[in-house]
Amino acid sequence: MDLPFLQGSGLLSALQEGSQEPEDLTQYFHVVESIEKVTLFNEQFVVWIIPRMEEEKALTYVLIASSQGEKVQLEIVFVTQGVYNTPRYVLKVLQHFLIDMLDTEATLTSFEKKKP
Repeated sequence: MDLPFLQGSGLLSALQEGSQEPEDLTQYFHVVESIEKVTLFNEQFVVWIIPRMEEEKALTYVLIASSQGEKVQLEIVFVTQGVYNTPRYVLKVLQHFLIDMLDTEATLTSFEKKKP
C-alpha cells in the first residue's frame, strides 16, 4: 500500500475521518488464529493475514481468495508497511478489495443474464 493508492481509492480520507461503514464486511468472517497467520473465511472468501519481519521492517501480507465450494482461487495480494501497517488500515483496505470483488462479480453476473 502506498499513499497514491490510498488517496486515489478514497481510503485515506475515510480513515482520517474515522468513518465506520454500516456494512463492514470484515465482521462476517470466521477467524482462525495461529502463530504464523490469521485466516478469515466465509462462504465467498478466504483471507490470510500474515505478519512478517524483513530486514528489520514490519510487513503485513494479505492474500484474498474467492471460494466456491472446495475450489479456492487466489485473486488479490497486497502488502502494508510503515505507517500503513496497522490493523485499522489493513482491515479498511481489505474491505475495499472485498467490496470491489463483490461489485465485479455482480457486474459479470448481470452480463451473463443479458446474454440471449
